[in-house]
Amino acid sequence: MAELAWWFRRGRVIGPHGAKVVAALACAVGELLAAPAVARAQTVEITPFGGYRVGGSIGEVGGRAVEDDDGGPSVGVIVDVVFGSPIDGLKVEGLFSRERANLRVNAGLLDPPTHVRVEVDQIHVGGIQELGDGRIRPFLAGLLGLTRYAVPGDTEVRFSVGMGAGAKFFATRNVGLRLDARGYMTIVDAGGAGVCGGYGCAIAYRVNPAFQGDFTVGLIVAF
Repeated sequence: MAELAWWFRRGRVIGPHGAKVVAALACAVGELLAAPAVARAQTVEITPFGGYRVGGSIGEVGGRAVEDDDGGPSVGVIVDVVFGSPIDGLKVEGLFSRERANLRVNAGLLDPPTHVRVEVDQIHVGGIQELGDGRIRPFLAGLLGLTRYAVPGDTEVRFSVGMGAGAKFFATRNVGLRLDARGYMTIVDAGGAGVCGGYGCAIAYRVNPAFQGDFTVGLIVAF
């Protein structure tokens, strides 16, 4: 590049005036070539977010039947870390999300239902695949982790699975906006039984899942 600029300055290629134009173009090309390297250096993204979560009949907490009357606001944070080559778009993702909602508790057949406040926390780890490397990056995500239900006097923790889709919109290399639509499936109750006889064994297994959907928007800070 330095030798080529020398030839331009000497006017050996297109004359003294054209040499200035070409030199400016060479500088611009150099900046563009350097930009992907700078973008690839952004290996960590932290995204605080807020949104609204819906659905999710819980079934039972502490021996009492409970129902989710309605959705509730959710807040949390997502951390993405590049896994492997940055240009592949694959990242490790960690998520913490908290919802505060109202639950209707059915204490008994003759007792009127009461309402209590509940906290529902999602703590998940998994992966996210970005489907592009420009300013707009659609993505798909899959996560595994735990769901924590907390009502006055009792806390339950259950295994859960999360899946999501959305897009990231970058204004600069370091700042962007993230829109998410996520679904959670929590295994609230599970059990099984087996019976064996002369012809073998039969096993029955039941799972009682709870489903929730979360719609959020967050501010991406990348470094």
